[in-house]
Amino acid sequence: MANTGEIPFGRYYGSIDSTPLFLWLSGRYVSATGDRKLAEELWPNVERGLDWIGNYGDRDGDGYIEYQRETPRGLANQGWKDSLDAISHSDGTLAKPPIALAEVQGYAYAAYSALAEVAGRLNKHDLRDHLREEARTLKANFERDFWLKKEKMLALALDGDKRPCAVMSSNGAHCLVAGLLDGDRAAIFSDRLLAEDMFSGWGVRTLSSRERRYNPMSYHNGSVWPHDNAMAAWGLAIAGRTDGAVKIMTGLFDAAAGLNNESLPELFCGFSREPGLGPVPYPVACHPQAWSAASVFLLLQAILGIEVRGFEHRIVMRSPMMPEWLEWIRFDDLRLGTSALSFIARRGRRGASIEVLEKHGPATVEVHK
Repeated sequence: MANTGEIPFGRYYGSIDSTPLFLWLSGRYVSATGDRKLAEELWPNVERGLDWIGNYGDRDGDGYIEYQRETPRGLANQGWKDSLDAISHSDGTLAKPPIALAEVQGYAYAAYSALAEVAGRLNKHDLRDHLREEARTLKANFERDFWLKKEKMLALALDGDKRPCAVMSSNGAHCLVAGLLDGDRAAIFSDRLLAEDMFSGWGVRTLSSRERRYNPMSYHNGSVWPHDNAMAAWGLAIAGRTDGAVKIMTGLFDAAAGLNNESLPELFCGFSREPGLGPVPYPVACHPQAWSAASVFLLLQAILGIEVRGFEHRIVMRSPMMPEWLEWIRFDDLRLGTSALSFIARRGRRGASIEVLEKHGPATVEVHK
């Protein structure tokens, strides 16, 4: 169909977040593995990605990455929530482009922060300092333009007139992960993510049940996506709410069992959890699906607060916790640069205890309660 022109996706670049996500991943991978060789090999690509953000991703020079459809046959929305009706204002009207999504700014901030560290290790000190300044400026502007003090939440996006889309959505959870929210704002937003209008009992909804466009059977306006929930769990853990990460993991575990496939689909419906009733499947959800398969590992990282520091051959765990239904979990041959470590986490009265079973090389574990 692509070759005959029936659909535009034969060669189509309608993804505003791919570039900052690649940059963020590059920085995190190098930090976790200590792979300086790959950092040097990919650096020309990194520089091209940074150049794209500054010269093409930011359409009007305001410091934010925006998108706008250039062809009537393309996608109107080019973030991960790419449905036609995914980005709206509180009255239900659709946002007009160019649109700056909250989470995309988070990805850019995380990319700048991660790559600044890599640049320092490659002795590119001027670029390191420049990236740190870009991150500082973006964070200050983001707090000014996206944080809605009255509503106690982040705007979903800024529309073409720079008006905030004042709707409560899961997108802001990705900004928790990136570090764009901290202190009181992170605590307030964490509470909002776990409130009844957002947390269905099975997971965090893509859109609050109080919003005008909420529909639990909608693809992006009220459904529950495992990969989105894994990001939310990770963000909550970073914000000091590991209990929230455990709550999300428990909901998804129960959902997987209730959906009778013992694994997680692309998404399922966002109806509230009721006694004696299971989660409602989304009829055309992909299963298996790569994002959902990967979400399991990020959920484990979130509840145990795992940070891998490859250059230091060290794992740092912050406030590790285990759900009530899980007594222990074992990790074998976790790589830390050129070292490796095997350990077991056990549920205890106050969080989780960690026992090192085997290590190769100068690997160490550091647990902060």
